[in-house]
Amino acid sequence: MTLKIKAYSDFICPFCFLGKGPLDEIAKEKDIEIEWMPFELRPKPYPKIDPWKEPAKLGSWDSYILPTAKKLGIDMRLPRVSPHPYTNLAFEGYQFAKVYGKGNEFHHRVFTAFFQEEQNIEDVEVLTQLANEVGLQKEEFKEALLSGKYREVHQDALKHAYEEANITAVPTLIIGDEIIQGLASKERIAQVIDQQLKK
Repeated sequence: MTLKIKAYSDFICPFCFLGKGPLDEIAKEKDIEIEWMPFELRPKPYPKIDPWKEPAKLGSWDSYILPTAKKLGIDMRLPRVSPHPYTNLAFEGYQFAKVYGKGNEFHHRVFTAFFQEEQNIEDVEVLTQLANEVGLQKEEFKEALLSGKYREVHQDALKHAYEEANITAVPTLIIGDEIIQGLASKERIAQVIDQQLKK
């Protein structure tokens, strides 16, 4: 029986990108299905942040995030996209991709575009190119973003995260009846998955 996992994350969250690696590895080894769920850390109209101008954020990047990335073998850098983008459009693009069976591929591509290539994932042209790279139809994708075709679907998913699932931080994994909040090791995630598969 395939075990379904809901993984709540945001594209500008470095811990979400770090947590994605171990989860992707487990997905190749175990009978699981990951559904990526949106959670905007700083939705509009919150002001955008620029970690490059915040010494505390730079400090945690150098002392924790980069060493963790190195340990996990993940290529990662603090994007010089200033300030960091809102992620609502990227998530609307993700909803489009899901309809065409490319949700996970698009989700992964947005993450790598931001944390490895320092691309502005709030830019419609950038997102359209990323969609094209994972095999989605460029013009249809761009039109969906510009028209707001998936805005309501995304807002409903956000509402679910905030109000129904009561997600307060990301990454958060819901694996059966277990909840893992924050960055977890591959071993910890695998252990919970095995326990749930036995039930």
